[in-house]
Amino acid sequence: MRIRAVEVCPLTGGTVDGGWPQGHEPQEDLHTLVIVRTDGDHVGYGSCFTSGSLVTGAVQLLWPLLEGESAIEPERVTEKLRQSSFWQGRGGAVEHAISGIDIALWDLLGKACRQPVSRLMGGIYRDRIKPYGSVLFDEPKPLRQTLADVVARGFRAIKLGWRPFGRRDRQFDELLIRTARDTVGDDVELMVDAGGSEQFWPHGLNWARNTASMLADYGIVWFEEPLSPDDLDGFIELTRTSPVPIASGEVLTRRQSFQPWLERKAVDIIQPDCTKCGGLSEARRIAWLAADHHVQWVPHGWNTVVGLAADLQQSAAMPVARYVEYLTPCAYIEELTTEPFRLDDEGLLTIPQGPGLGIEIDPAKLRQFCPEPIVFS
Repeated sequence: MRIRAVEVCPLTGGTVDGGWPQGHEPQEDLHTLVIVRTDGDHVGYGSCFTSGSLVTGAVQLLWPLLEGESAIEPERVTEKLRQSSFWQGRGGAVEHAISGIDIALWDLLGKACRQPVSRLMGGIYRDRIKPYGSVLFDEPKPLRQTLADVVARGFRAIKLGWRPFGRRDRQFDELLIRTARDTVGDDVELMVDAGGSEQFWPHGLNWARNTASMLADYGIVWFEEPLSPDDLDGFIELTRTSPVPIASGEVLTRRQSFQPWLERKAVDIIQPDCTKCGGLSEARRIAWLAADHHVQWVPHGWNTVVGLAADLQQSAAMPVARYVEYLTPCAYIEELTTEPFRLDDEGLLTIPQGPGLGIEIDPAKLRQFCPEPIVFS
């Protein structure tokens, strides 16, 4: 089975607010699907957490290396792309594009073998997992309504992130956390994402350490991105002293970038995003490296239904996996497939057991968010 075409599908019209200070429009171009077509009947779907123009440029660069390649050897093919594009994209947008291609090739391999990706990645440890609803912070009154809506959808874990938390003063931060805990009660798990990867992040180690102490009083499961993603030494010291687990890693690409974070125990929880870090091939290596260093792995997934499906497959294939991130509400998760994901009565997601990623993209629904894909053939 050989690769005959790649379609780049920028998604617009349903983009969720990412919390950036410059604001947001639903037409914003942040997520891109990649469709790999073969000389047979199978089609593979991948997802990239970057704009369509960047993915298009990267695929144009990579297409001569990809055309005619095997469609069912994801690790070899994407490592070839990575090694061969070294001088034009050691990480960044080229790696994001490779991530989408890799996920699509795993989808194709599963479909060709008539097996779920999780089985091909080593075996199935679980068939359900807890999703945490991922939402932004807000002023106390609308925050209460948002949380009530997420709980009503069946989520038993929620992550709150970014503005206005950490942007005013300590008293307001605690008001937000107290509001959240009072709204959802003690039976719903809460995580907090400070959003330290925002441009010009103003806080350092002392702020993070004091904030972590406050969060511990409210039973917060983990404290995510409390420092700039470049502050490795700060993370090491914070993780050593924090009363709540510290999480980070969503902005890193390539397994080599994760090595010092794991070897030096810079976090309690590492969060690679398979739509950025190199696809499922790299994410699997990173997760196993984390396990070898006794660091918990939780996939980052501010994402699409394809990215979520990939996270679910990897979560099934890892011995220890506790959560997947579920951006909610999100049209790119809920309005692209023939059969949407649904939480069960325990607030868990069933991991698809069908071939490949286990989901079926509806072409008509995809056209609503991407009327004209860019085709390389």
